Amino acid sequence: MLDEQEKAPGPRNEAASAEGYFGALSRLIPQLPYAAIDGIIDCLLRAYKEDRTVFVFGNGGSAASASRMMVDLNKGTAEASQTRRLKVIALTDNVPLLTAWANDASYEQVFSEQLKNFVQEGDVAFAISASGNSANVLLALKTARERGASTLGLTGYEGGKMKPLCGVCAVVPSDNMQMIEDMHHAMLHSIFTVVRERLGSAKPLATTAAAGQGRK
Repeated sequence: MLDEQEKAPGPRNEAASAEGYFGALSRLIPQLPYAAIDGIIDCLLRAYKEDRTVFVFGNGGSAASASRMMVDLNKGTAEASQTRRLKVIALTDNVPLLTAWANDASYEQVFSEQLKNFVQEGDVAFAISASGNSANVLLALKTARERGASTLGLTGYEGGKMKPLCGVCAVVPSDNMQMIEDMHHAMLHSIFTVVRERLGSAKPLATTAAAGQGRK
């Protein structure tokens, strides 16, 4: 008797076809760390409630994700905000400042030195790194922690070195860089969508414990 894979013939190698890639991607979705994603949402809502600033950062594709998240949270939640707006800064976007620090100090310091100008106790540092091992991301998280900021992270593989530096870290359980980045985009959109919805409701804050019941 044929097993399920034989009944549905097609490439099993995720790189062999677009269909194989999306099939592997769909199998990854149920494994996402939903409780951690809910924890990130709660932290962002708390930052709004306490009038804190969120700093988001990453490298390469993660830098693009950081910039997009900044746009979503600043502009996308504007109409839903009840009394004031979320304050989100992407440390990836000031190219002259980034290159000045990279040239005059080191690339490892491009995010941490920006944080030293702005971050205050109670603010939020939100790191995005597919590997979890980018040196400048790690240093920025350490700087944020030293100054009393909350730390959030999106990463992949097994979390890398940044996982223990984050108060809440959502780890995509994959070693495929492209799929990790795909999931990061979807997770960030889910975070934005829920934050916007709760900002427009009478009770914007939910407890992480309640939100995470029955989830990984």
